[in-house]
Amino acid sequence: MGVDHVFLALERELAVFLRRARASSGEMSREVHPDLESAAYGLLVRLADAGAQRATDLAGFFGVGKATISRQLHALERLGLVAREPDPADGRAVLVRITDEGRERFDRVRIARRARYARRLAAWDRAEVAELARLLHRLNAEQEQEQEGEQECEGETEGECAPGEAGRGRWQ
Repeated sequence: MGVDHVFLALERELAVFLRRARASSGEMSREVHPDLESAAYGLLVRLADAGAQRATDLAGFFGVGKATISRQLHALERLGLVAREPDPADGRAVLVRITDEGRERFDRVRIARRARYARRLAAWDRAEVAELARLLHRLNAEQEQEQEGEQECEGETEGECAPGEAGRGRWQ
């Protein structure tokens, strides 16, 4: 079976893009706070965009264990970027929210990041930028759909989660 050069080129370009995105995430986290880990920066993004959430919901969103989320949230809390508060819907539960200081620092970095994107893509036609956004959205949506299908099929035996059932079953 021969190498499909189109997919090989895509794999190479995605690897470069992801490597640069990880480096950029590290830079942005340090811009928010010098002691902020890059992994915890993603939590700030989620809390800024989606609002206060339970730690278990954050762990599920990121696909990591409760211990990992707990460690990152404690670090964010020590830095004054997030705070915990009682869940008004369930007095036994706790919500994590971004603090005013966390929001101010995060927004400053987000604005700077968007300005960098605008500078990097200034020579591109707006239609090209829109097409790139559309294609990345499609890739992300299909990947998310596939992951949801895999979660629905967890614990099933081979063949029980057939293609077309539970989204995109892992046994395809």
